[in-house]
Amino acid sequence: MDEREPDYRFTLANERTFLAWMRTALALLAAGVAVVQLVPHFSVVGARTTVGVLLGLLSVLVSVGGVLRWRGVQLAMRRGQPLPSTGITWLLAGGLTMLAVVAIILLLGEN
Repeated sequence: MDEREPDYRFTLANERTFLAWMRTALALLAAGVAVVQLVPHFSVVGARTTVGVLLGLLSVLVSVGGVLRWRGVQLAMRRGQPLPSTGITWLLAGGLTMLAVVAIILLLGEN
């Protein structure tokens, strides 16, 4: 496939977007550690660990998805193709929604 060097501004913008995905993954990982280490115990045994692990797993998925997205966009720009669609935003939104629902249920169960 014929590839050409894209405008450096687009490459840098793609890198900034990639770094935003990495910051999001790092924040999710930090939140997972914080939940396990700092949040008081819930009445449901293992709830803190479960929420922490889910945040950690979401962090891994977001970081891998960010790399795949960066690579796909970079290749599309080099080949003059349309930018690829992504499911990473839906994954992140769905994962955070699920975690929020779990957290609300746990908090309501404490009262």
